[in-house]
Amino acid sequence: MILAVALFMEQMDSTVIATSLPAIAADIGTDAISLKLALTAYFVSLAIFIPISGWMADRFGAKNVFRLAIFVFMLGSLACSFAFSLETFVLSRFFQGIGSSMMTPVGRLLLVRSTPRNELVSAMAWLTMPALIAPVSGPLIGGFLTTYLSWHWIFWINIPIGIIGIICAGLYLKVPDERTPRPIDLVGFVILAVAFSGTVFGLSVISLPALPIIYGYLTIAVGVTACILYLLHAQRVPYPLLDPKLLRHRYFRSTITGGSVFRIGVGAMPFLLPLMLQLGFGLNPFQSGAITFVSAIGAIMSKFVSEWLYSRFGFPRVLGFAAVIGGVLIAAQGTFSVDTPVPVMMAILLAGGVMRSVFFTGSNALGYADVSDEEASQATAMVAVCQQLSIAFGVAVAGAILELTSVFSGGHLGLLNFKIAFLAVGGLSVLASLVYFRLPAHAGSNVSGHIAHNKE
Repeated sequence: MILAVALFMEQMDSTVIATSLPAIAADIGTDAISLKLALTAYFVSLAIFIPISGWMADRFGAKNVFRLAIFVFMLGSLACSFAFSLETFVLSRFFQGIGSSMMTPVGRLLLVRSTPRNELVSAMAWLTMPALIAPVSGPLIGGFLTTYLSWHWIFWINIPIGIIGIICAGLYLKVPDERTPRPIDLVGFVILAVAFSGTVFGLSVISLPALPIIYGYLTIAVGVTACILYLLHAQRVPYPLLDPKLLRHRYFRSTITGGSVFRIGVGAMPFLLPLMLQLGFGLNPFQSGAITFVSAIGAIMSKFVSEWLYSRFGFPRVLGFAAVIGGVLIAAQGTFSVDTPVPVMMAILLAGGVMRSVFFTGSNALGYADVSDEEASQATAMVAVCQQLSIAFGVAVAGAILELTSVFSGGHLGLLNFKIAFLAVGGLSVLASLVYFRLPAHAGSNVSGHIAHNKE
């Protein structure tokens, strides 16, 4: 729960700011479109520093790095609240992203190192909840604080939470201080920084065009080229920062591929749904947030069924069907209209929240079924990078579909544009099921307890 609260703070912060952009822009003397660079700066910072998080944890101790990450995140939050111009706000968000980049992968590493493999599904269920609750609660909380207090509170609220997190982590996280002082791959770090930041920046520019879109395509090209260079570099050094050889593990590889594909639809949803409810239905940010918040309840409810499902039916079947049902429920949001009763919309969002949480709980746990403890630090960093890239890709895909379809509708966004976008990203999420249905029935049974259950 200590790790989950810290991750909730980080995940919420990445979405809460979107609701408050107009108020922040007016206060610091810029426009909301330009201020979207602050969103991009945050995600670029994550992309640059997540790859080094595994080395940091091995070198200085995971618990120490986790507490330091919370402290840096708090300092970044304070800096954001006192920003007085576009430049200072963008720099503050970048600094805040440095702390955030360490919290997620190192927090997951602490969980893996302190939890027996056969209890990992239950532990991941707790850790998965904040990642799913935060994106849908962020707009609601951000809208409330900005409307009734001031935008500064979306950053100030992190301070008491962070202080409690640092104290509780020091008192209650009893984790072996495993250190592997391998040399740092500085060349690899630079190449990966260009690769991931270029890709994330490019995708952000395409989906949130604060700059000419050509810059987005150019930086993606640079990012992809750097990725290829890194793969060549990793074969020539003894200690690569992120070792591609980890993908030899079949279950870990399925988490990377299947999880990334499913996350495209999940990443697009917090972008598409509030936009549709506000532009298409005429709701204000607080009203739309009140509707979308119900999927957070679904994420909480899944905690009580996830462990039983995986124990009873095993990873391949549950993950495969969760991907199919979850993808269909994302696509179903495209059927919403002004006449759709609110309880019907909320029921679909609630069921979707359950399915997404069940999926990510199992997918995250399965990834560690064939990864050794020595490889766990690199594995958590690699998973975190892929998560950021797939979410950015999901938003970019959704934004590109809206942009392309609006050309045929006279440049205006209507409900038909959103229907097409939801159908496309939902269909992509369904494709993730193919990865899991191809796994053997006993896959990850040392984590799920599926075989033991059948023997009983």
